Amino acid sequence: MNYKKLGNTDINVSTICLGTMTWGEQNTQEEGFEQMDYALENGVNFWDTAELYAIPPKKNTYGKTEEVIGNWFKKTKKRNEIILATKVSGPGLSWIRGGGNQYDEKNLNKAVEGSLKRLKTDYIDLYQLHWPERKSNFFGRLGYQHKDEGDWNKFEDILNSLDKIIKSGKVRYIGLSNETAWGLSKFLEISKTKKLPRIMSVQNPYSLLNRTYEVGLAEVSVREESGLLAYSPLAFGYLTGKYRNGKLPEKSRMKLFGDQFDRYKSKNGQLAIEKYYEIATKHNLDFAQMSLKFCEVQPFITSVIIGATKMDQLKTDIESVNINLTENVINEINEIQKIYPNPCP
Repeated sequence: MNYKKLGNTDINVSTICLGTMTWGEQNTQEEGFEQMDYALENGVNFWDTAELYAIPPKKNTYGKTEEVIGNWFKKTKKRNEIILATKVSGPGLSWIRGGGNQYDEKNLNKAVEGSLKRLKTDYIDLYQLHWPERKSNFFGRLGYQHKDEGDWNKFEDILNSLDKIIKSGKVRYIGLSNETAWGLSKFLEISKTKKLPRIMSVQNPYSLLNRTYEVGLAEVSVREESGLLAYSPLAFGYLTGKYRNGKLPEKSRMKLFGDQFDRYKSKNGQLAIEKYYEIATKHNLDFAQMSLKFCEVQPFITSVIIGATKMDQLKTDIESVNINLTENVINEINEIQKIYPNPCP
């Protein structure tokens, strides 16, 4: 396994992060336990979850994933071996504290206490804001239209609330998710000028089909030591090749929930997938491993979040750290990006 520092801390996290959002929906607790056992045995010490999970989000599965992890901690007594990341949900879901803005002091404290209880731990290593409260472009949205509605919590107020939580010992470090370059920069600026907790990471999408992070956020990540935790690096499984030629394997995410996740179904996306598949085949590389390794080697990335429903998928994904991408392979990948630039943002 390979490791990098989390932000400017002295914490070493594995460059493969165990994603957990299927536990409690597509995966049982027993299967989640098996994944956690295997991941830890193979050097994966960094796990990511959220109060919102399992996915797709539903009232009856809210918090289920955290409960699975907490039950594993209780059973194994290995909490101290894991760097644990979770997230407080943003606004919009009525079953989570009424659905309004979530990043005021009262709601942040409620969210932290709920996660700690479900996770059966007394501290969270990395606590992340799942998505912005303000109207902004996230979850693949394009065509930014500015609306200064003024009904979201000020960044300084959020950091002050999180500072109190950190000082209580319940959270060690903080991060963002689905954030923009402006948002990350403002949080970092305020943390410096006001001597408040700094952002250690940003969890945004990044894959062969969506490299928009490189445009502005990558520079901020490198210069400010606030690296990317890349989610959807396999584009919901499309970059494994399992959906090629219109196939929809039984119990796969797209078979079960494809109508809710359509960002990877574009015409150019499908054409790009075929071209990337051809590169992997030409160089005798596993398609999934090539896709993951391309993410891992980027200088702005701290860790690549994988998500598997089957053990053979998990093993393949973790093994990606041991493959090598030659300069020729990377050049060929970049040529496809020029033809089909970010077809699935």
